Amino acid sequence: MPLFLLTAALPLLNPSTTIWSQTPATHYIESSVLGNGRLGAMVFGGIGRERVVLNESTMWSGSPQDADREDAHKVLPRIRELLLRGDNEEASRLVQENFVCKGPGSGGAAYGRYQTFGDLVVQSPEKEFTDYRRVLDLDRAVTTVTYRSGGVNFIREAFTSAPAQTFAYRYRADRKGKIAFDARLTRPEGAVGRAEGSDYILEGQLDSGNPSIPGVQFNGRLRVSTKGGSVRTDNEGIHVEGADEATLVFSADTSMFDGDFAKRTKNHVDTASGKSFTNLEQEHVKDYQRFFRRVDLRLPEGASAHKPTLERLQANKNSEDDPSLAALYFNFGRYLLIGSSRPDSPLPANLQGIWGDEINTPWNGDFHLNINVQMNYWPAEVTNLSDCHRPLLNFIPRLVENGRKTAEAYYDADGWVVHTITNPWLFTSPGEGASWGSAITSGAWLCEHLWDHYAFTGDKAYLRSVYPTMKGAAEFFLDMLIEEPKHGWLVTAPSNSPENAYIDPKTGKGLAVTMGPTIDMEILRELFTNTIEATKVLNVDPEFRTKLEASRARLAPFQIGKHGQLQEWLEDYDEQDPHHRHVSHLYGLHPGDQISPDRTPDLAKAARVTLERRGDDGVGWSLAWKACFWARLHDGDHAWRLVKLLLHPVTDTSIRYDGGGGAYPNLLDASPPFQIDGNFGGTAAIAEMLLQSVKGEIRLLPALPKAWASGSVKGLKARGNLTVDIVWKDGRVTDYKLTGPGSKNVKVRLPQD
Repeated sequence: MPLFLLTAALPLLNPSTTIWSQTPATHYIESSVLGNGRLGAMVFGGIGRERVVLNESTMWSGSPQDADREDAHKVLPRIRELLLRGDNEEASRLVQENFVCKGPGSGGAAYGRYQTFGDLVVQSPEKEFTDYRRVLDLDRAVTTVTYRSGGVNFIREAFTSAPAQTFAYRYRADRKGKIAFDARLTRPEGAVGRAEGSDYILEGQLDSGNPSIPGVQFNGRLRVSTKGGSVRTDNEGIHVEGADEATLVFSADTSMFDGDFAKRTKNHVDTASGKSFTNLEQEHVKDYQRFFRRVDLRLPEGASAHKPTLERLQANKNSEDDPSLAALYFNFGRYLLIGSSRPDSPLPANLQGIWGDEINTPWNGDFHLNINVQMNYWPAEVTNLSDCHRPLLNFIPRLVENGRKTAEAYYDADGWVVHTITNPWLFTSPGEGASWGSAITSGAWLCEHLWDHYAFTGDKAYLRSVYPTMKGAAEFFLDMLIEEPKHGWLVTAPSNSPENAYIDPKTGKGLAVTMGPTIDMEILRELFTNTIEATKVLNVDPEFRTKLEASRARLAPFQIGKHGQLQEWLEDYDEQDPHHRHVSHLYGLHPGDQISPDRTPDLAKAARVTLERRGDDGVGWSLAWKACFWARLHDGDHAWRLVKLLLHPVTDTSIRYDGGGGAYPNLLDASPPFQIDGNFGGTAAIAEMLLQSVKGEIRLLPALPKAWASGSVKGLKARGNLTVDIVWKDGRVTDYKLTGPGSKNVKVRLPQD
């Protein structure tokens, strides 16, 4: 394909589905991201030296371990006694000594970490080049690199196919015999590369952290086929000379779930190599679009809409309104969910989805359960990707067995519990630091996803299958709740408000351990309510239902504090950090539905005060959550302000907790560093601005910014298994359509009502 044809087509690139650059990437935060739910690739588009970072979702070190402190529950009465009499400092000391995991926790080798598979490196003779363009087409999940070098037009196309379970990368030129390169697979440690016939193999084993348990083994296979020219393979790689066209096919797998992983990898490469690149691409695009094309969002284009993506981000920072950039971010979030969490993905999307170029991935690239993995799946149902929710929904019940042991060890309680962090080895113990690692309602929060999937789909067979998991979580809290003496409320103890600290009035110190933080009460109110409803839908456990109803009625209620804010803790403590990134006590506003401007105006006002006191700045995922909050408060302009902050260009990749969030040049979320939850949270926020469905009511355009005066969206989902299409002009709905069971009976509210 001559380059001039591609250049002429440049103005036709869809600004809502195209991420593009005029330079090769120098870091993965600039790369073109591809994924099929298990295999990931980040294409740099380099000239002379191409680098593709390769990922496989089960590339985890570590192994199963018993990290519970079996006798921790013996100290529980003393901790509660101290909390009840207000000696929070001594209670905190005992919690740190006893209510943490056994051993080093997330810092230990046995806990493990998600790691890069390695790199595909392609060395080619081109050095000088012009007319460079690298495009990621979200509608087709294909990245294309075009450039001119030595009087020759070159084009490369890459995708990661779910049907073929391979990464495919084709090199072409408009003159015969001009394709030449040396390709190899590399990894920083723990791997050996070798030739096997015409293929190049990269294989190795990760550290289990336990000498008696074998670590995860891995195998990657690269094959190159050409038209014309020659191909030879040796232990240094695969060498192509004088070809008209060359296609690289790669697949990888690990031993985590299948002992025949190496055979399966070879089968994938054999099958894919037996097809033409065109057939592989057509098969891939058809399969991918059955997910991506379920939703179509159209928003007005700003002045910079057709410029390279980084220039669009910079224009946004300079106060340009470009709603189509929000549509691009929304579509990129859906793209990333499809790319990291297909219905058959072996694991849920982690802190980085499935993408990372490091051995030491930030925070181990694990599953943080005090908001992060949940935020990953906030857009799943509403953006019509309910089946992409499955990897998380399938993972949650797997935590129950270990969670029962943890519940007994720490709380002498029935049911199951999991704390702040987990991994593929199903770690349920508290983390190694009590101030952050002992969030007690993480499992209950996960159960919200089990119920929400039912609420959106109406699938009773599914609800019946997950009801035991929900019931077990509720049983745990029925056992562990205690009565606080001042009001007779039922509260959790010990607990904390995730990662935040209050100023202890007795000592003036910043402490985390407390009784009954607001988020716990919100999550338990939700868990008990959803489990009660499940018993009614399934017609089971009437006696258990009665217990839940009685306990729910006694949970500590919302309280409004001295600043007019929603209290974060049982007492009206001052925050150690008033601008903290977590805003956990607004869980009842979002993702919960206990706070609403219509139903609970006083609480909504207190939530607004809380957000104003917290401020708009934050790390990436925090910006996304705040956008969701403002959308639920029906303040579209403020929600848009937060989305625009999410779209501020960032290049910093250091770990920060104090703010500085935004978007990297390739639109991956900059927390910083890269955390994919910000992408998914931002996508969910945009959906919340367009559609909300709670308490049996559908609200269209509940938080529409003035800048989005006209537009349309098709294919969003509302609870009750309803599909929603909306068209609007000048801020007013001009047409809408609901399809699905009960669509004629649901209450619909319009912005003009």
